[in-house]
Amino acid sequence: MTKNKIYFASDFHLGYHVNDSRNREKKILKWLDVIKKDAKSIYLIGDIFDFWFEYKSVIPKGCVRLLGKIAEITDSGVEINIIVGNHDLWMKDYLVNECGVKIFHKPIKIKVSDKTIFLGHGDGIGPGQYKFKFLKKVFKNKFCQWLFSKIHPNIALRLAHYWSKYSREHSESPKYLGSEKEFIEQFCKHHLKNNPEINFYIFGHRHLPLEKKINESCQYINTGDWINHCSYAVYHDEKILLKYL
Repeated sequence: MTKNKIYFASDFHLGYHVNDSRNREKKILKWLDVIKKDAKSIYLIGDIFDFWFEYKSVIPKGCVRLLGKIAEITDSGVEINIIVGNHDLWMKDYLVNECGVKIFHKPIKIKVSDKTIFLGHGDGIGPGQYKFKFLKKVFKNKFCQWLFSKIHPNIALRLAHYWSKYSREHSESPKYLGSEKEFIEQFCKHHLKNNPEINFYIFGHRHLPLEKKINESCQYINTGDWINHCSYAVYHDEKILLKYL
């Protein structure tokens, strides 16, 4: 089978609700087993884990089946790229060394055939969200990360999951808010003015599968999530389509 498709998915939030997380992980493994047959590359664009922090010799327990599957796929020659999200922004080199992935901490731009794709998680972009943008700067601060690393992992993980739950309960509505209120869509429209070569914007973060036309030659796709939708995007024959498991 020709490996000529590129897949995009986000917001697995593995670790959130342990029992649901295990069922979610099984669905994700099923999906990976299907797409690895024709995937040229795979982009996991943030919040793969509900929380992730790498101490020098400790990582959060769980998700071993997913990590093993990722290593299996990269060992077979399929490239897997991870763009960190706001829940797993503290990734370092563990997954690089153990699973063979590439990790990006900022949105990236890729060229496929004659199409240009801009992709990222989607957190902290666009207008507004001033409180969130401030907190993201705090979380990315090296000194704050060092302080957090001094907390015992049992306590640190409890604090992290509490914060994750709080963040989720106070997040944006999972319903479409309209073009003028969708901050990622607004970012795309503004960004395209200075980057007219872009054909596709792909983001996650909103937990809402979306396909929106920015102009006649540019489209915004949101990959949704795997808590409620089990949705993903696939690039093939110069088109990107939203699909569901």
